[in-house]
Amino acid sequence: MITLANIHKTFKVAKREKGTAAALKSLFHREYRRVHALDGVSFHVDEGEIVGYIGPNGAGKSTSIKVMSGILVPDSGTCGIMGYTPWKQRREYVRHIGVVFGQRTQLWWDVPVSDSFDLLRDIYKVPQSEYRRNLDLLTETIGLQDFINTPLRQLSLGQRMRAEIAASLLHSPKVLFLDEPTIGLDAPSKLAVRRFIKDINAETKLTVILTTHDMNDIDALTDRVVLIGKGKILYDGAFSEIKNRSDHSALEEVIAELYREYEL
Repeated sequence: MITLANIHKTFKVAKREKGTAAALKSLFHREYRRVHALDGVSFHVDEGEIVGYIGPNGAGKSTSIKVMSGILVPDSGTCGIMGYTPWKQRREYVRHIGVVFGQRTQLWWDVPVSDSFDLLRDIYKVPQSEYRRNLDLLTETIGLQDFINTPLRQLSLGQRMRAEIAASLLHSPKVLFLDEPTIGLDAPSKLAVRRFIKDINAETKLTVILTTHDMNDIDALTDRVVLIGKGKILYDGAFSEIKNRSDHSALEEVIAELYREYEL
């Protein structure tokens, strides 16, 4: 379903010192440093898997998601998803994926959620019967009925996130990329999102790549985790093995210890 092989991605970042003089100097002579966001990333995901993709800030998680969704082109390496190369066949490929970025929206801010859904139906050219079936299922399962006719800007963060996840599934994708889907949500909203992801995976064999800093999300949804740090895969295996190392410590502490262990 998803195969990444030796993916590299480097960004050129401008150096900037403090002060007005430094700012003026940068107008005429700018120095750069190179950041290796992805350094030989390789892994494989089977159809129907829910994989937790975890790591500290700046580890390369979001860059990986953007490569897999066709937003970024890597410097080298190969990525095959459902027979597509995401950045080469993007128009055909994106019809089969859903993407949710926790801090960005794909919905229109000033119109009711239902109007945004209708626009997405037209963009993806979803047949009316399929659209209505999916919308009814999503409305019932994730609880959209109380706010589906409300403008996005009037919704709470939890309601917006549920609407975002629903929007990413209206066209029946085969792969769902979730980048921090529960960030900032309260406990009931997190439970609703987790339950929905679990149910939709069981019903449709939807393949899910989940990035999050909340280990409770990982514990509730995944059996396998891929740990990335400084652009390199540090661990790929059962989440139960990580939990067994905890000795009743908080999972976040165990993961932090793994970062230190693998990167020394």
